[in-house]
Amino acid sequence: MSDAKVYKNFINGKWVKSVSGETFENRNPADTSEIVGVFQKSVADDVNAAVAAAAEAYKTWRLVPAPKRGEILYRIANRLLVQKEKISRDMTREMGKIIHETRGDTQEAIDMTYYMAGEGRRLFGQTTPSEMMNKFNMTLRQPLGVCGFITPWNFPIAIPSWKMMPALICGNTVVIKPATDTPLSVIHLAEVCEEEGLPPGVFNVVTGSGSAVGSPLINHKDVRVISFTGSTEVGRKVSEGCAPSFKHCCLEMGGKNVQIVMDDAKLELAVDGAIWGAFGTTGQRCTATSRVICHKDVVDKFTSMMIKRAENLKVGNGLDESVQMGPCVNQGQLDTVLSYIEVGKKDGARLVAGGKRLTGGAYDKGYFVQPTIFTGVTQQMRIWREEIFGPVLSVGTFDTFEKAIEMANDTSYGLSAAIYTQDVNKAYTAMRDVYTGIFYVNAPTIGAETHLPFGGTKETGNGHREAAMAALDVFSEWKSVYVDFSGALQRAQIDNA
Repeated sequence: MSDAKVYKNFINGKWVKSVSGETFENRNPADTSEIVGVFQKSVADDVNAAVAAAAEAYKTWRLVPAPKRGEILYRIANRLLVQKEKISRDMTREMGKIIHETRGDTQEAIDMTYYMAGEGRRLFGQTTPSEMMNKFNMTLRQPLGVCGFITPWNFPIAIPSWKMMPALICGNTVVIKPATDTPLSVIHLAEVCEEEGLPPGVFNVVTGSGSAVGSPLINHKDVRVISFTGSTEVGRKVSEGCAPSFKHCCLEMGGKNVQIVMDDAKLELAVDGAIWGAFGTTGQRCTATSRVICHKDVVDKFTSMMIKRAENLKVGNGLDESVQMGPCVNQGQLDTVLSYIEVGKKDGARLVAGGKRLTGGAYDKGYFVQPTIFTGVTQQMRIWREEIFGPVLSVGTFDTFEKAIEMANDTSYGLSAAIYTQDVNKAYTAMRDVYTGIFYVNAPTIGAETHLPFGGTKETGNGHREAAMAALDVFSEWKSVYVDFSGALQRAQIDNA
């Protein structure tokens, strides 16, 4: 630990140690002998200090004209672009996903920051005619106050940016608790904010565990909205924690995403989609393709093509440009994946590819598992129903289009889905009838863009959306304004009857 860099919390524009005096290590999941950094093991007092700083900064930040807030965000985006490679390489070291993907993660933060910088000259409200003479009606957005963010480890800078940038452009201030597995990416984000002149207290970072940092943040009386991305189990607790004080709450949670392969699909393309959707980010995406349902007439050919591709994927340290899949993020996640593989075998699914931890040589230093495929998976099996969050793909079959739709919807989640077909009628029918927040035609279940709303239905979320203009609704409240210039009392519906 003596040689590892120690990173501090960022509170009120200053880098400070936790009052606990304690720290924790962050190790590279591809090579656990490497300490990526040492971070503050924060406690409630640190959260209180950060919230106090954010609350004080809110008094002036909310009054900064939105176009001027946008100019600061624009500079932040420019700086992120300059530092993209450094941030991406450090992200691969702390999270494990391959460098091609972490560059995309950083680019997503850049895109979101540019996008929200532009919203500083929009933040549109509405004007509408009054039902009374000599009266003017309009709506406008107003900020909420201090926003608390609890972010996951799989997109360590993209997801924080989805929350942070719309919050800031609306005039809010922020306290963020990054995932303990990936705090460095958010520290880099804070460094960029400091360099580009974001006022002290507007953005604060407190590292540490969910119980020691997340819970005090959720329960703090001065935090007006909590935005959480993580498991449905934890999201339910976040919702319960926000309910007593009526905090606004935005939840982005689990998924059990499906790819439908029709008998007229271009199979090479469908295989490309399934491989990328299932094994990109080592399957550690809420939008990952964890189920493929394939028409019975093409399932054998499709599966054989997919098995060959999966077995040829190069697994290893993501800093190697030739590697196609990295490790699981930590020992616990690896154990979860391996346990679900055993569950799948026990329940009668056919293991046709992978299924083992990779060992020997450099693999012994990391949390590596083979890309895994099960066939013959039925709707009663646990690997069909439960989120695994790892490189495990379940393949089922159907004989009619109607059955495919029913199987696609047979999940407690509703995040992302895809169909591969050349039949435009079936594509549009599936688009309408598969109950998810995101839907793709002839593309995998992963690949969302920042200018469209992101989120899901059922146990995936609580009705809000991240990214795009929809995110502004999470971090602002509508105010209806009536201006009466008649010089007399007008009683709306009473005098208009």
